[in-house]
Amino acid sequence: MVDTQEIVKEQVEEELEVKMLESEERQTIVHCKCDGDGSEAYRIWPSTYLVEHGSDRRAKLLTAFNISFAPQWTLNDGKGFTLIFEGLSKGCKSFDLIEMIPQAGGFEVFNIQRNNMDVYQVSF
Repeated sequence: MVDTQEIVKEQVEEELEVKMLESEERQTIVHCKCDGDGSEAYRIWPSTYLVEHGSDRRAKLLTAFNISFAPQWTLNDGKGFTLIFEGLSKGCKSFDLIEMIPQAGGFEVFNIQRNNMDVYQVSF
């Protein structure tokens, strides 16, 4: 005999697990172009964050492509680089990209408006 309460309980548990995975697996992707003065070479520091407006929550940098992590440098090949961050909070509407480093010249882009894809293009 099938216990309908047990089936419903299993379905609810599966739905909760899927929702948890969706929220944990969210990422924010930022494609960057760097063509200003001093952009012959660049690097990224692990202390680079997306800072949400309103809550000041920081989404951590998870990984980067086509750019070295400090102290190494990458020559600018004109193709840009990509940064992958933790997912933004559901209620976030805008945020700043800030590279918090102990010297001048860190990457900063302010007032980035949130979109439904969480994929962004920025220039420095």
